[in-house]
Amino acid sequence: MIDPRAGAGRSRRPAVQTTGRQVVVFADTADDAAVDWSAAGISDVADSRDFTSGQVSAQALHDAGATVFARLGIAVVSAAPDQVTALRSATADRRPVLSVSPELVHHVLPEDVSSYVEGYRDGVADLAGRLVGSGGGGGGAAPPPPFADTPAATWGLQAVQATTSPFTGRGIRVAVLDTGLDLEHPDFAGRSVTSESFVPGVTSAQDGHGHGTHCTGTACGPRLPPAGPRYGVASEAEVFIGKVLSDEGSGDDGGILAGMDWAVSNGCAVLSMSLGADVAEAHPPYSAAGRRALQQGSLVIAAAGNNADRENGDPGFVGAPANSVEIVAVGALDPGLAVTWFSARSLATPGGEVDVAAPGLDVLSTWPMPTRYNTISGTSMATPHVAGLAALWAEATGRRGYELWATLTQASRRLLEPSVDVGSGLVLAPQEGAGAA
Repeated sequence: MIDPRAGAGRSRRPAVQTTGRQVVVFADTADDAAVDWSAAGISDVADSRDFTSGQVSAQALHDAGATVFARLGIAVVSAAPDQVTALRSATADRRPVLSVSPELVHHVLPEDVSSYVEGYRDGVADLAGRLVGSGGGGGGAAPPPPFADTPAATWGLQAVQATTSPFTGRGIRVAVLDTGLDLEHPDFAGRSVTSESFVPGVTSAQDGHGHGTHCTGTACGPRLPPAGPRYGVASEAEVFIGKVLSDEGSGDDGGILAGMDWAVSNGCAVLSMSLGADVAEAHPPYSAAGRRALQQGSLVIAAAGNNADRENGDPGFVGAPANSVEIVAVGALDPGLAVTWFSARSLATPGGEVDVAAPGLDVLSTWPMPTRYNTISGTSMATPHVAGLAALWAEATGRRGYELWATLTQASRRLLEPSVDVGSGLVLAPQEGAGAA
């Protein structure tokens, strides 16, 4: 979610889009072969276990009548409503269907990067006004100055204490599911990068948008970049790039679930997903995918969303997939560690909560060449900070899944902001002596 200005207010939120396909969630059981696809008139079924490394090709997903993501217990089905009804009935005494949901389209917006400059300028002005207002009179202690980029490190890395952590994410696999990565970017030369495209008609995970390259840089950029300050958290993590969004910045549930299934199949301890749809209700496929990923040792971290317009009294809401209880939802902070004006707030419903927060305003990271670096804002930028920190904690403690999630929240710094905006607070990096005790 990189939408600080365009689409920030309720009246400017894009309408929810669907593809016409259905996403079927099956009950937990090992007997997935008992699904009677023929009862629904579906004969062409693709299964993730039949593909190398669990990677279902985008073309196979596009062409198949049903695609089964075995590790997640989910299928994407090209079927009419009466076929779905027949499938429900046929599996009643076999593998039960827990839910059937329309396949959603998710977006990364806007493509006009100039909006970030406007958002940053407004954010700085707002921050300065609050600091000046809170520091006058009364004899109280002045608030600490906001963090700022230095020649050594970005403000975000300083805030989360990554600069003083001895851990690098070595041996930990981190999957960034986004618009891909500039695979020839000099800052990733010599790194272990595994990439796949889940976008129909696109065979490479090369990033033609920029968003995925930026998020990957924050999560896994080098400790000593060739130019500029350090901007990446887990500098020695193994990078897995799943291109699940097109160069236009959109993608559907099928491609995203295919990327999640692939990442879990490859033992990725952390999945970073800076994407979503402005849907207030939890989307059942992601609840199932998040839970089953956790059970297999993979923690899914997603952007809470940028649909707030706090300057006009609209706190927004956490969108899908972050609003699933089983997925870590990340809110965005400014350099003064206050919630940004665009960061979505928790809803008073299960699954709609912001779980943690991280730097999300004016974040410097990688960008496709020849630009090389760019500074942008959004809960999208906060999410890879947390993903990188999760990799550091996974290395430091050996914890995975549920235990890793608990460690992140327990290690967070409480903030003055309401928990509905920042959850348990600012996630911090493990320091010397952190371990599995």
